[in-house]
Amino acid sequence: MDVVSHFINDTFEFYKWSLIIADKRVENWPLMQSPLPTLAISSLYLLFLWLGPKWMRNQEPFQLRSVLIIYNFGMVILNFFIFKELFLAASAAGYSYICQPVDYSEDVNEVRIAGALWWYYVSKGVEYLDTVFFILRKKFNQVSFLHVYHHCTMFTLWWIGIKWVAGGQSFFGAHMNALIHVIMYLYYGLAAFGPQIQKYLWWKKYLTIIQMIQFHVTIGHTALSLYIDCPFPKWMHWALIAYAVTFIVLFGNFYYRTYRHPKKSSSSRAGKVAANGTVVYTNGVSKSESKMVVENSKKKKKGKAKRE
Repeated sequence: MDVVSHFINDTFEFYKWSLIIADKRVENWPLMQSPLPTLAISSLYLLFLWLGPKWMRNQEPFQLRSVLIIYNFGMVILNFFIFKELFLAASAAGYSYICQPVDYSEDVNEVRIAGALWWYYVSKGVEYLDTVFFILRKKFNQVSFLHVYHHCTMFTLWWIGIKWVAGGQSFFGAHMNALIHVIMYLYYGLAAFGPQIQKYLWWKKYLTIIQMIQFHVTIGHTALSLYIDCPFPKWMHWALIAYAVTFIVLFGNFYYRTYRHPKKSSSSRAGKVAANGTVVYTNGVSKSESKMVVENSKKKKKGKAKRE
């Protein structure tokens, strides 16, 4: 017990010390005073992952077509706003894409970058709804380890990024990822309209390829920063490289199983798309769901109709 007690005390003392070097500009921003709100939201997310399927087991799946259209295009707007803010503010501040230390000043462009990064962190929390919608639609097989790992770690780890390094090198990954998410959620939003639009969406396969390229670029950019001894926390550089490697392995495995060596069953081939590292029927509506809605509108079947 003494060992555990000492470990807890040392951890708490280290955390109090770390607050001394935290970014003072963000300390009073929403969710930034303490890690507890972020950890609580992530814990509720994991709790829903456990209880949600149990609750939906005897429930009719929700269709959520209108909700998915609004949600996905809302995420397009949010990610484009983040990309635009980071691009304009970084350009105005003369940011380097090779090595950019964190400037903790109250310069208008630096604060603007910090604000855009905070919104990026918030967007990762909003993305928990991806999983919620899968469960409400009873797409339990779409909630893979990669899907949960990606969503849960991104929101939690980016709290650390905003708390201590809301600027500098942090802008590069968020800048690139926000643009990729504009493309991804645009795809999901269009796919949510149903088969009449889905037949034109030939580029679903390339979403996974773009994401894999992103992780390789991240490793290369971070390794270069270490090589030239860029004045940015070294432990964050090494942690980012390790984190990106896990995604390359998981995304690579997903890509191979889905596109290079897919299962022979027709059900596994129909309507699949990479949604933040998972096989999904798009974060929209599958063809089978659309057919079901049409059939239900023509004739009533036994039991309750699917809920919107």
